[in-house]
Amino acid sequence: MKSGKAGQVTSKAKPMANAPVVAAVASYPEETRGRRWAVIAALFLGTVLLFARAVGHDFVNYDDPDYVTANEHVRAGVTMAGLKWAFFSGDISYWHPLTWVSHMVDWQFYGNRAAGHHATSVGWHALAAVMAFLALRRLTGAFWTSAACAALFAWHPLRVESVAWVAERKDVLGGFFWMTALWAYAGYAEQLRQGRRGAWEYAGALAAFAGGLMSKPMLVTLPCVLLLLDFWPLRRAGGDGATKMDAAACGKLVLEKVPFFVLSAAVSWITVVAQKQVGTLSTVLTLGERLSNAAVAVVRYGAKFFVPVDLAVLYPHPGQWPAEKVGFAVVCITALSALAVWQGRRRPWIVFGWLWFLGTLVPVSGIVQVGIQSMADRYTYVPMLGAQIALLWTLREWVGPAAWRTAAWVGLAVLAGCAVRTFGQIGVWRNSFTLFDQAIAVTEKNYLAHNNRGTWLFDAGRVDEAIADYRKSLAINPRYEEAANNLGHALAQQGKTAEAIEHYRAALRLKPELVEAHNNLGNALSDLGQIDEAITHYEFALARRPDHADALNNYGVALAMKGRMPEAIARIERALQLAPDKISAHCNLGNVCAMMGKHEEAVAHYRRALALNPNDARTHNNVGNVLAQQGKLTEAVASYEQAIRLEAVNPEAHANLGFALARLERRDDAARHLRTALQQRPDYAQAKAWLDALLATPAAALEVAK
Repeated sequence: MKSGKAGQVTSKAKPMANAPVVAAVASYPEETRGRRWAVIAALFLGTVLLFARAVGHDFVNYDDPDYVTANEHVRAGVTMAGLKWAFFSGDISYWHPLTWVSHMVDWQFYGNRAAGHHATSVGWHALAAVMAFLALRRLTGAFWTSAACAALFAWHPLRVESVAWVAERKDVLGGFFWMTALWAYAGYAEQLRQGRRGAWEYAGALAAFAGGLMSKPMLVTLPCVLLLLDFWPLRRAGGDGATKMDAAACGKLVLEKVPFFVLSAAVSWITVVAQKQVGTLSTVLTLGERLSNAAVAVVRYGAKFFVPVDLAVLYPHPGQWPAEKVGFAVVCITALSALAVWQGRRRPWIVFGWLWFLGTLVPVSGIVQVGIQSMADRYTYVPMLGAQIALLWTLREWVGPAAWRTAAWVGLAVLAGCAVRTFGQIGVWRNSFTLFDQAIAVTEKNYLAHNNRGTWLFDAGRVDEAIADYRKSLAINPRYEEAANNLGHALAQQGKTAEAIEHYRAALRLKPELVEAHNNLGNALSDLGQIDEAITHYEFALARRPDHADALNNYGVALAMKGRMPEAIARIERALQLAPDKISAHCNLGNVCAMMGKHEEAVAHYRRALALNPNDARTHNNVGNVLAQQGKLTEAVASYEQAIRLEAVNPEAHANLGFALARLERRDDAARHLRTALQQRPDYAQAKAWLDALLATPAAALEVAK
């Protein structure tokens, strides 16, 4: 046997392809099946318990109506028509059919009870946390670091927006599929190392990716992250797996990802088309302004990660950031990128995590601006995991096995602090008022927050306060059509119809296709008796949103006022098909039936409305009117009396009750109620005529003289 030459290496040891970069050390508590299940249980149950506070919260008036509470397709539950719409519609500017189906299933089980919808989101987030742990453990072999990373991901305050906001179901659902795809891909790599094809694991990763894309299109960057995984920790790129890579091996890895890239390209195209159709793509900002905001956002996300305070549902886009802030952000990003590259050979997880973070932010960076936000907490759901990996694996190396107990206690303290801060932030999402009140407090010039807080105040009956918020919103942004429309609606509620019409028209000058403004303007014009013009606005609204239940209902009323009864009934019945529990539609259909002499049908619709809201005084009065027309005077009297009990200042009910009592020969009681009607409304001509007729006898005249 020949011996090798002195100083010459006869063979080169090749590192194991699946070896974690930081090798397991005996001093760490070793992984066991029991400990693995304990970590899974702690992650799932801890996440559920921490976020359980959100289950008691309301829906909010920002996106929740579009996604759930006012979405006719979702409110119908799981139907074939709904499923077809979910998979073939780009409503709300996104194609995410699984998210729509998730909301439909929730409505099928819980209806409009917000608690069930919140519970579902909490459950999906808990599952995403478990899958994050399983994926990282399978990829790196670092059991305890993977557990810590998953816990930090799950319990960090930046997760609150994604979990406590029902409309952000797409985040937690997409996050679960993202983690599942990574876990399956790690299994595929394991199969290849063992000389197997791994076809099932590959198919599982591809299927999970498809599920993620159908939950949130932001996940289009996953194929790039899979290539990063080939670099670290899987070391499938050939060479030394760090800085040196084999070109042929890299080519095969890219080719291997072609099905993933095809899915990404398809969903990206669908998303851009949908956003153009809906009009959510902004063309106001220049490319330079968008790039500047993207750079500043990266630094702000990092700051929110380390110091998660002053979190808000919306951070308004300033338009143009000060040059010094942009410069600082560019310097920070450049320095961190240089550090990652410099450490690429020795600590490849740093460049891996940094590129994960930056790359997964690209779809929501604002380079293609969608909406009015400069950044959003929800956008960190997947990206921040990359930053966590870079940080925690570095700390793992620095701490070493000798100080793992100290590190464990420090880690638990950090997680506890995060949990406390998260619990407090969940409380901000209790309802729309608390949510936007917080946003106003911690951000500047937040016109959307003023508008949405105003909407909550209006719904709570605090109309003057709502008007003040709408005016503040318009003072910040005079071109905000939603606030102009809402201000008009609030003024109309106060009977200031002419002023309301001015604001509706202003909203339509800013956005001519604003459906709600057309509907509201139609209502105001109808109140002024301008029925023909009102009808044109209802028709405009319905031409763009044929399933707009309010517009159909209001259009039906206008048609009835024009004497077009069959058309009126058809419109209102369609509104009820879309929204079976719409009280005003049942009342209006009852009114139309009463006008047509269909008394039994009218009463049936009024009864349906009262089953939904027994305390509606106007409907009790309408029931009394129909019963009186049928000659059922005793029953009519009972309905009028109930209306008065519910609403004491009710001249119509008092007058109608007086007339019914007169027909029952209860003259004194009749006169008393007719006088009350005139006291409450001195210009009530019909009540005066009935009282005059009632008193047209000598005995009655003597009573009046007294």
